[in-house]
Amino acid sequence: QVQLVESGGGLVQAGGSLRLSCAASGRSISTYAMGWFRQAPGKERELVGSISRSGAYTYYPDSAKGRFTVSRDNAKNTVYLQMNNLEPEDTAVYYCAAERLVQVVTTAANYWGKGTLVTVSS
Repeated sequence: QVQLVESGGGLVQAGGSLRLSCAASGRSISTYAMGWFRQAPGKERELVGSISRSGAYTYYPDSAKGRFTVSRDNAKNTVYLQMNNLEPEDTAVYYCAAERLVQVVTTAANYWGKGTLVTVSS
């Protein structure tokens, strides 16, 4: 079992930055691809960034490219999401997820955190 706990959310003005953290416990995340998803009210959960087990490969959808960066520190069992130039449309609950045997994390991930709320004001 892997327990994931997100932190770092909060209120930020448009154009600002936030860094989210996802601390894992229970077992090492080094054998899992890790991803960040978000879900806004009334919308489906969507991937905003994924990183491979070693960190060598990252994936971002168009909505996050150039603004969001996923990184990981397997020694600290932690994954990060750096978000820059935030927009009101980025307001959502952000979730961390872990999935085995994939390069890019999907909504079928094995483990999920409970999320952290990010609110971007205009």
